[in-house]
Amino acid sequence: MQILVSGSLAYDRIMDFPGYFKDHILPEKVHLLNVSFEVKVLTENFGGTAGNIAYNLKLLGENPIIISTAGKDFDRYSGWLKKNKIPQKEIRVVPDQLTAGAYIITDKANNQITAFHKGAMEVESSLRFTKYENITSQNSIAVIAPGNRFEMVDLGRLYKKKNVSYIFDPGQQIPVLSNRDLRFLLKGAKIFVVNDYEFSLIAKRLSLLLAEIKRMAETIIITKGEKGSQVVSLKDRFVVKAVRPRKVVDPTGAGDAFRAGLVKGLIGQLSLKKTVQLATLVATYPIEHYGTQEHSFTLREIKNRFAKLFKSKLI
Repeated sequence: MQILVSGSLAYDRIMDFPGYFKDHILPEKVHLLNVSFEVKVLTENFGGTAGNIAYNLKLLGENPIIISTAGKDFDRYSGWLKKNKIPQKEIRVVPDQLTAGAYIITDKANNQITAFHKGAMEVESSLRFTKYENITSQNSIAVIAPGNRFEMVDLGRLYKKKNVSYIFDPGQQIPVLSNRDLRFLLKGAKIFVVNDYEFSLIAKRLSLLLAEIKRMAETIIITKGEKGSQVVSLKDRFVVKAVRPRKVVDPTGAGDAFRAGLVKGLIGQLSLKKTVQLATLVATYPIEHYGTQEHSFTLREIKNRFAKLFKSKLI
């Protein structure tokens, strides 16, 4: 299967705040907000939604194609992708822009404040739809993750035309996607995946109930952190419990690893429940490290750990 992963490529600057944001933000004074956080740890890592998802898919034994843009400072990241044998043929390098950058502060409760500089992500990638006449519903699957908002819609249009199954993850781009765009990408998605807050935000904006969204996307997955994931489809409804990480270092990247697990499950034609269980397990690995691509695992390790946790064989 061709796995087409669109989204962002970014350098992540991750900072660890050794307190709680709630102790420094006064709700009654948010209209005059002026706070400063002294951080103890600062790391710079390779990240971005497309990069993170592709990295985890590679660990799962797949060969994803990244559809994204990068800037004039992409050399280090490019070298990392080359080292991990991740194809770069659909990454457009914009010579007069910097690669996107995420500046993430995490407190002791794993709450996060993020500033994101789009940089080269302002430009659509080099993908030319005419080049992809070989995309079919039989040989391709796609992920539309947060990236250039115009490209998200353009790719959605392409995948619908080609009847290619896609996972829709609006994430950080919810504020800039129009209601019309959200409805368009929702309708016909194989899986619509968001966290609890994002789902509430979209449901409110579109004035839709869960039952109404269920008629638009084939499956809805709402992740709820330590409470696991709520899964709703036309045929089924259940909750998958969270997998406890062996240690909690930083939550950044867990969502992208989760999306990679979903793709692997769909390609392997696993049941919906096993697919979400696999995604939940894969999501624990970046939590155990600083950085979204600092972890590593083998497919054999995943299979063994899955069997112990869920008392059944993965495949």
